[in-house]
Amino acid sequence: MSEKPKFYITTPIYYPSDHLHIGHCYTTVAADSITRYKKMRGFDTYFLTGTDEHGQKIERAAQERGVSPKEYVDKIVAGIVDLWKTYRIEYDDYIRTTDEKHIKCVQKIFKILYDKGDIYKGDYEGLYCTPCETFFTKHQLEGGKCPDCGRGVEQIKEEAYFFRLSKYQDALTKHIEDNPEFIMPQSRQNEMLNNFLRPGLEDLCVSRTTFTWGVPVTFDEGHIVYVWVDALSNYISALGYLAEDDTIFKKYWPADIHLMAKEIVRFHAITWPALLMALDIPLPKQIFGHGWLIFDGGKMSKSKGNTVDPRILAQRYGIDAVRYFLMREISFGQDGGFSNEALLQRINSDLANDLGNLLSRTVGMVDKYFGGVLPEKQAETEFDASVREKALSTVQNAESLIEKLLFSDALAEIWNFIRRMNKYTDETQPWVLAKDGSQSDKLAGVLYNLAESLRVISILIAPFMPNTPKEIRRQLNITSGTDWDDAKTFGLIPKIVKITKGDVIFPRIDIKKELDELALLGDNKEEAAVSFAPKKPEITLEDFAKTELKIGVVLSCEKVAGSDKLLNSRIKIGNETRTIVSGIAPSYTPETLIGKRVVVVTNLKPVKLRGILSEGMILAASGGDGNISVITADGETADGSEVS
Repeated sequence: MSEKPKFYITTPIYYPSDHLHIGHCYTTVAADSITRYKKMRGFDTYFLTGTDEHGQKIERAAQERGVSPKEYVDKIVAGIVDLWKTYRIEYDDYIRTTDEKHIKCVQKIFKILYDKGDIYKGDYEGLYCTPCETFFTKHQLEGGKCPDCGRGVEQIKEEAYFFRLSKYQDALTKHIEDNPEFIMPQSRQNEMLNNFLRPGLEDLCVSRTTFTWGVPVTFDEGHIVYVWVDALSNYISALGYLAEDDTIFKKYWPADIHLMAKEIVRFHAITWPALLMALDIPLPKQIFGHGWLIFDGGKMSKSKGNTVDPRILAQRYGIDAVRYFLMREISFGQDGGFSNEALLQRINSDLANDLGNLLSRTVGMVDKYFGGVLPEKQAETEFDASVREKALSTVQNAESLIEKLLFSDALAEIWNFIRRMNKYTDETQPWVLAKDGSQSDKLAGVLYNLAESLRVISILIAPFMPNTPKEIRRQLNITSGTDWDDAKTFGLIPKIVKITKGDVIFPRIDIKKELDELALLGDNKEEAAVSFAPKKPEITLEDFAKTELKIGVVLSCEKVAGSDKLLNSRIKIGNETRTIVSGIAPSYTPETLIGKRVVVVTNLKPVKLRGILSEGMILAASGGDGNISVITADGETADGSEVS
């Protein structure tokens, strides 16, 4: 018996964010879908994901919350693992960069490259974006801001180690040019060559000394490994590279696909291959950078306040509907729009009207016309040959498209077949055949073809929708013929089909009503962020000193459209004027606040509320009766004065 072909796929290990959105699911659902497909094709698969838990931004986030970095990430990782369980993500390993095996591997890699002369000591002075954990040159900035997240960068100067990235520029350029599918889609390849490689690479700073949360450099106390070198190494540390037992590494490396969003392609397409070249390790076969989910005109991100909670979507519509939408709505590799309305329309049109209707009609007619059991004696209609041909061509086309990661096109092919079978029902008119007793055999043949088409469909959608194929097969009592290659033969289910009626798999949704309910969910979340203050732990004087309180004068105030709780105030604080949104409308009308001298928290991180950037917080007290009292200063206190 020949050995199964191997398939190793990775997603980037995510930064542990305490605010997961549907964009986090996009890459991982895609990776899970292609892995499920490969398993169905008989591949020995290995799917790796995980979390990138080191770096300055993690350390700062933990400090702000008064916990250790490990305590901070442990809680968030539990939520990510739970989310992947909800969405039926079947990974083989979940690696954390805080895992001991990973830390040891990174330290060994760093020492090997240092001993080889590819890492050397120097001084770094330059620009650094902490949220993106990325170094930039001045010409790479956009308007003085980080080109990836749009936030400010810091000027840093520190002793550091450098990796001779420039040494591998020519070899990497040649590899990309000689292997046109190494970086996909083509636009990403062009970007790497034209924007980075051909203009010339600079050596990369690969250690930090101004914070401590990271992998320590074993031979130089005080240095920690740059987070991107740490994170990228997970793709081989997880497999046991440089461990006593490296069996899995030898079995699965090189990776078949590194899958990620486009903003981190350069680390995977330039830094990572150069590190592998320095280690004399084969390069991955393909680096695929998909596009962004665009929501309300911009990339979905917590900082922009335009995220969608995947847990709410799963609870309301089921994971199959959400997974289908993500893979169908957007051409994989390109940017694509996400909206609740588009999701609901897909559920109604594709899932309820097309697939759900096909199953309901088929099961319902077998039950109505044959008491739930099709007879063995069946006859052909003039439309049957074209249906069989369509089934075969659909499998062939879908297979080719999935192999190229063209998930949307593959699902469009499958849904064309689903619609063809609904049309076949209208063409053959089983309800008319049922009225003519002499047409019983032909009626049975039509219903058999419908049932058989659903068997084929259940196979084709299985990589994308884990639950729906099982329900289709349960209602049609299909117990065999469910492997991928079984879809290439039409007529595998027994002639005597015995159905088990079930619920409608995708009920239609009242879109307007549902959008209104989703809007209310958003309102409640948003306003809770303003008005809800959970009990906080004890703090020290040093902690309190971090809070900056100043006196501000309310210049203008108005209600926030569509909200009963929010007021939007323009407040003069010394030489500056800020916009602050507060959840105090139940106790104050806008005109009663104008002219008041209020106490403002001025170093609170800005946040968007109802599309308005709020740049601070007005201090207020909330009584047991629900009344809110804004804390004010007397009229002799100048605005801009500090409160201490």
